[in-house]
Amino acid sequence: MAKIVIIDDEPNIVELVATACKELGHEAFPFVKSEKALAQIESIAPQLVISDIKMDKVDGFEILRRVKATLDNCQVILMTGFGNEEIAEKSIAEGARYYIRKPFKISEMQARVKHTIEFTDTAKERDTLKKVVKRSANPENIIGTSPKMDEVYHLIRKVADTDSTILIQGESGTGKELVARALHFNSSRQHLPFVAINCSALPENLLESELFGHKKGSFTGAVSDKAGLFEEAERGTIFLDEVNSMALPLQTKLLRVLQERQLRRVGDTKTLPINVRVLAATNESLLEKVKDGKFREDLYYRLCVIPIELPALHERIEDIPLLVQHFLKKLPANGDQTPKKIEPKAIEILQTYRWPGNVRELENAIERACALCDDNVIRVQDLPPQIVKQAADGPQEPGGGGALPVGKKLDDFITEQERRFIDETIKQNGGNRDKAAKMLGVSIATLYRKLGVKTAAKAGKSK
Repeated sequence: MAKIVIIDDEPNIVELVATACKELGHEAFPFVKSEKALAQIESIAPQLVISDIKMDKVDGFEILRRVKATLDNCQVILMTGFGNEEIAEKSIAEGARYYIRKPFKISEMQARVKHTIEFTDTAKERDTLKKVVKRSANPENIIGTSPKMDEVYHLIRKVADTDSTILIQGESGTGKELVARALHFNSSRQHLPFVAINCSALPENLLESELFGHKKGSFTGAVSDKAGLFEEAERGTIFLDEVNSMALPLQTKLLRVLQERQLRRVGDTKTLPINVRVLAATNESLLEKVKDGKFREDLYYRLCVIPIELPALHERIEDIPLLVQHFLKKLPANGDQTPKKIEPKAIEILQTYRWPGNVRELENAIERACALCDDNVIRVQDLPPQIVKQAADGPQEPGGGGALPVGKKLDDFITEQERRFIDETIKQNGGNRDKAAKMLGVSIATLYRKLGVKTAAKAGKSK
């Protein structure tokens, strides 16, 4: 049951709307004086306000503005008997959920009320979810401590709370959408929609309709009007992933939207103003596509106001141990299993691999190893064969991502890398070797042996 405030200077309309709301099981608060309604509205704390527009002392637009300024998750339906397209557009532009012309059918009013209350309930759930997502989308929680990732964090913090269009560049699997979410949920638009679409997932004609919407009858299958994703993202953020795959004709239409800040649905003759922040991502060099005539140069510069370059995983192999530990912690949530650990030799093998699929490929490799290992410890033999083979084969092409140096035996290389990994783990635990041993899944005695220390007494007490 929702609380609904009804405001109209015509008592019969107030009574009619109140009855319609009560029939749906809601609690109605009727007012024939708008100033009295405003004085009590905060104490009532309604989920919905239904108000006439033309009233003597305080009109419906003022009520709409006051509600939006003081009540979270409260929606407004405006109604009037003197309506025209201009008033309708102004109502929606200022934040009304629906605009209804008098006289109206009871069934129409009840349908609008039902949809609005459902929308409000969903919005509350979404706000709760956003708070959780925001915590996971903070730059500090994107995994990695390498210098290249520090540069990414610095940029995110610096530009998140701006309206600048940002182009996120990086290979597939580097976490471009995670960066886009971090930008959105650390901005002033964080409580408004974040809408993401992969531009390579749909053919050109469907992508245009998906982005900009369409009018009923504009093409076969368009059985009703449909709002596009730009409209759904109003006042929030839209994320255009793999924008490099967009066809040239659609690029032209996107450019117009970015320049004019308004759009036209497919098959429509009217334009709609939009207030949306645009984030885009590409896994190819857009400048190369511009040179090849496959991407509009003017659109490139519209999108690339601020570029963020994500490093490939082989460019930050020092982050692999942290990423592995992160994925191991995530996996038990998918089933009631004892958390897995990984032996240092397996970590070092992972650090020799090129990772063409980047972080996504690493996560898949860890999930596979967890499923195949015989106990709770992942060993070298549990890793995907191509990863172990590349480490054994030695260097591939120049910049092969940490393959074995020429002339060095695999065991010697692994021993050296194992020591580096242990030292880094101790460092991450503030020098506490007991905690480091637990994180590594080995006993303290094994840790000292691998450090070349015969006894804990000789090594000195852990910090």
